[in-house]
Amino acid sequence: MSNAGDKISQGKSQVVMRTEPKQSTLFVASIEKGMRILSVFGANRAELSLTELSEILGVDKSTVQRFTYTFQELGYLDRDPETKRFRPSLKLLELSAAYLWSDPLIPLAMPKLVEFSRALGERVNAARLNGSNIVFVIRIPTQMTSLGAMLVGKSVQALSTSSGRILVAHLSENDRKQAIATWPLDQLTPCTTMDRAKIEADINDALTRGYGMTISEGIMNEIGIAAPVFNTARKPVATVQCSVSSLKWKVEAVRQEIAPRLIEIANSIVVPR
Repeated sequence: MSNAGDKISQGKSQVVMRTEPKQSTLFVASIEKGMRILSVFGANRAELSLTELSEILGVDKSTVQRFTYTFQELGYLDRDPETKRFRPSLKLLELSAAYLWSDPLIPLAMPKLVEFSRALGERVNAARLNGSNIVFVIRIPTQMTSLGAMLVGKSVQALSTSSGRILVAHLSENDRKQAIATWPLDQLTPCTTMDRAKIEADINDALTRGYGMTISEGIMNEIGIAAPVFNTARKPVATVQCSVSSLKWKVEAVRQEIAPRLIEIANSIVVPR
């Protein structure tokens, strides 16, 4: 990798390096570069060869080889002896577990969401805002839940989610307008709202109602509904969220039966600052 300030921006098929100077002398560029390699792996990139990593990152293979060798030696990457392809290791999962232990939301919300999921018979989650994405930190699945909807750590563009919209609704007016105008959007389904004026209206509606809602925007025939969780300073820091089938639930029934209970649960969870 070339300069200390190299930064990666992800496209659909390639992660492009661009020079962007770092202001602080405390910043360790080599650690950033290594973490960028680890971040390439995901749902559609479970295993990657040196050549593929080099192409995705846009850097020479010898540079990638040094980093992957180091991560393999440290135990954070596994390498198939036959295919020579790399994949994240169990040790990397331990780092994720460290976050779950450190987040005060988890022990406060988990028992309440398990109870709610059992009573309702539907999938229930908790999410945090991370940049322009929401990240699921608790997933309580049902028997029919797909693998992708079970995994903690899944990141989704906030503007297309019920959790993201209610959290954006609670931003300051300037931050809210900037988020609506600039945060990225992907057409996840034919029903994903790409009209930012419509998204703004939905966010304003979420603020009025006290919960966010999406219909078939992330998954077809799925209604998502989310209520904000506040910290002790009354700042919204997370959501509790429920996903139900629109083939089973009518929108009005979700509003009347699920929304009040979800808001009640969210209000019962107060996260420390």
